[in-house]
Amino acid sequence: MSLSNSQSYSSDKVLTQPVSSAHTWKIELLYDSECPLCMREVNFLQKRDAGRGLVKFVDIADDDYNPEAHGGVDFETAMGRIHAVLPDGTVVQNVEVFRRVYAILGMGWVYAITQLPIIGAIADFLYGVWAKWRLAITGRPKLEDIVAQRQERLCNTEGRCRID
Repeated sequence: MSLSNSQSYSSDKVLTQPVSSAHTWKIELLYDSECPLCMREVNFLQKRDAGRGLVKFVDIADDDYNPEAHGGVDFETAMGRIHAVLPDGTVVQNVEVFRRVYAILGMGWVYAITQLPIIGAIADFLYGVWAKWRLAITGRPKLEDIVAQRQERLCNTEGRCRID
């Protein structure tokens, strides 16, 4: 299921999906481990989490990434913009992810100003620009090429795939 094809939403709208397993985390952050700038942020956040398990870090670039286990956010959608899943299955994206993660880690003041309507709109716009150009800025192939390479890697010679 592709969220981008089935539903369009902004950072202030959410999509609720059931979450089946018990957990202690407060937010599940979907990140791309092949993005060097993303990894700097993830490493920083992991240090701030300090082993408390408040944030569950999920690498979407892992070949075993399963969208159904992570709010139904498929690989291509997750690669397009940052997403997080809340314990109740709510999926958030864009700057709202940073607001929530930083608040959970006790640093909500960093993104607090983005809750103001005009500042929030500007932050969302700037994040959209970053998301659009992230792959090129970090010297990576186009999203379509990454998705195709992943699909090829995950499919065997008989055309059967582990993840569709």
